[in-house]
Amino acid sequence: MLAPAKHRFSVEDYYRMAETGVLRPDARVELLDGEIIDMSPIGPFHGGVVGRLTRLFTILSKDRWLVWPQNPLRLGDYSEPEPDVMLLKPSPDDYINRLPGAEDVLLLVEVSDSSLVIDVEKKLPLYGRAGVVEVWIINLEDLAIQINRDPHFNGYGSKTILRAGDQARPLAFPDTVVDVAELLKR
Repeated sequence: MLAPAKHRFSVEDYYRMAETGVLRPDARVELLDGEIIDMSPIGPFHGGVVGRLTRLFTILSKDRWLVWPQNPLRLGDYSEPEPDVMLLKPSPDDYINRLPGAEDVLLLVEVSDSSLVIDVEKKLPLYGRAGVVEVWIINLEDLAIQINRDPHFNGYGSKTILRAGDQARPLAFPDTVVDVAELLKR
């Protein structure tokens, strides 16, 4: 007896569902490997950390990257996640004519509280397969940053956990310092 197969939705299907009202205009969803996943509501600590990162990265960019908060990333025909913050390679049109892809990402950040399982088990392997060079998962429950580098088909070859007293530095811009304790203070 054959097991039932899941139907995978393409990015094109996903957009068509939004256009025709199958997905409500205010629906907080992401397309991950053909599955439409409900996103958790954003609480104050989560939103504040995203805001701190956005402000810090904007101040430090000096036009070396574009800060792209809570916007879509096109990862092939079946995935369009919306990471919390990305640092993108500068684009002459600021990505108005196309969504950025994995090759445009210098750093991707997911801020995780109730979304930790999805971020680690679904999104992280997806980002690795796509070739996103560096992913930070900011774990709000444990007050830690998991830095993932060396992407491969199953995820990432290198994982480092940073806590209060440590500093995070993007691989592409090692002169950019994020103090873990300062970022995660309440």
